Amino acid sequence: MIDENSKSISNLKNNSKRKLTPIQFQVTQQCATEPPFHNEFWNNKRAGIYVDVVSGEPLFSSIDKFDSGTGWPSFKRALQGENIVTRTDESYGMNRVEVRSRDANSHLGHLFDDGPAPTGLRYCINSASLRFIPVEDLEKEGYGEYAKMFSRENAGQDLQMATFAAGCFWGVESLFKQVLGVVETTVGYTGGTTPDPTYRQVCTGLTGHAEAVQIKFDPAVVSYEELLFFFWRMHDPTTPNSQGPDVGNQYRSAVFYHSDEQRTAAEKSRDDFDRSGIYRSKAATQIVPAMTFYPAEEYHQDYFEKQGGGSCHILRNTAKKESG
Repeated sequence: MIDENSKSISNLKNNSKRKLTPIQFQVTQQCATEPPFHNEFWNNKRAGIYVDVVSGEPLFSSIDKFDSGTGWPSFKRALQGENIVTRTDESYGMNRVEVRSRDANSHLGHLFDDGPAPTGLRYCINSASLRFIPVEDLEKEGYGEYAKMFSRENAGQDLQMATFAAGCFWGVESLFKQVLGVVETTVGYTGGTTPDPTYRQVCTGLTGHAEAVQIKFDPAVVSYEELLFFFWRMHDPTTPNSQGPDVGNQYRSAVFYHSDEQRTAAEKSRDDFDRSGIYRSKAATQIVPAMTFYPAEEYHQDYFEKQGGGSCHILRNTAKKESG
């Protein structure tokens, strides 16, 4: 630990054990696992670092946090590798890699090898083992050395945005979340004229909005063209204003491009898809400029993960054949 922070971290360690909540004690001291999707940080998107709730030793950064779809905070790498200890965990008849903090010996969670590039790792961590320090509080909390990580140059500037509509946004989001390189997804409404629409308003078909998914993706892992390939094959783009039993302009197929490069890529991808012969009819998909995107109500976000259900979309078998 950096010398100037040693005293602060030591004080945190000495005082925190007496202040643990029941779930924090059960997780860190008794190796319990908190419920997925019902914990403090699984969907936290604020910039900052995560420290051990007992000792305060720095463990993870929001820069390396990603949505794994599991309902627990997930990270591609540790902030300070020397603060992480791993050991074999054979409990419950499984062979896993347990993750613990070095100084406090707190149980944090487990490490898996199914994470995104470039590390290929997924640190699946209990929220109850962590304390979050937002970037604006790093200095006063004694973690000022990490503030430079969140400068304009280092704060995820390489991520790009994509917006698609392909019917019910629950299923669209669920499928895109499975794509390696998709860092964050948000369901919402766009393409219409009604400001700040509600779900009930959009369902009338009078707002002009489509149910859509806005995606943040890492182009170093997945290209926009690859997202388009997946998009055409997760729904039937030849049916105007409908997907299966869902009928109305809110269920239309659309690509909302964020740049001229995306527009060109979308048009070429559509033409390639039409020539593929997967459907007899050509795609009726709109390719239009991105407009104001209104996030949907919270209960719609990560809907299938919260409900424990599957997707209402089906990836076509032809797509699987084409992709090898």
